[in-house]
Amino acid sequence: MSAPSKGKLRADAAAALESVLADGITIAVGGFGLSGNPTDLIHAVRDSGIRNLTIVSNNMGVDGKGLGLLIDAGQVSKVLASYVGENKRFAEEYLSGKLEVEFVPQGTLAERLRAGGAGIPAFYTRTGVGTLVAEGKPHEEFDGQLYVRERSIVTDLALVHAHAADTDGNLTYRYTARNFNPVVATAGRVTVAEAEVIVGPGAIDPNHVVTPGVYIQRLVQAIDRVKDIEQRTVRPRPSTRG
Repeated sequence: MSAPSKGKLRADAAAALESVLADGITIAVGGFGLSGNPTDLIHAVRDSGIRNLTIVSNNMGVDGKGLGLLIDAGQVSKVLASYVGENKRFAEEYLSGKLEVEFVPQGTLAERLRAGGAGIPAFYTRTGVGTLVAEGKPHEEFDGQLYVRERSIVTDLALVHAHAADTDGNLTYRYTARNFNPVVATAGRVTVAEAEVIVGPGAIDPNHVVTPGVYIQRLVQAIDRVKDIEQRTVRPRPSTRG
């Protein structure tokens, strides 16, 4: 008789990533700047010591935070991203040739991930036509307009952060954290989610579910931590005196 399933919920991030980490894998990671980063899971990847990783994410966090931790640890060999600017170490390694970077327009990156999750191998877009982004890629004319073909993205592993989850893996997101997380969640052959709140089956209104549990293989309770802000901008409060 086989051992009973322990379900999707794991004790911690390291346990949630057990047996799915290896050198050379491709990992898609949710988040936008530092908002919606699966921080616990990123820490677990760093602590595992795996190397030669290809990371697919909108950007690579900032120095010492978010995916910047994996850059600092020398674990990343290639990045597919839309933006570099807030991470000086990332920019330095790219400009020095230590890190291979494929720049992808932000909407195209989101659609490549969504298409991968939907089983669509490629699609056409006008974004990037006539630029370096389109060099070497097939083109096709539709209705008198030239389009470039983009391949979908399916990764070995996907890491996402949700606001709430049930133990079946159904996820909801909160505010800006509902950015790349939903499309990343669908693009992994194995997807691991961390959630701030975990409830029992049926406790989340089905109308509020953004990522169905069928996409999630493993789940972990996120550690309660201060949420970093990429750029803190403040201004004086308006005077209340007449």
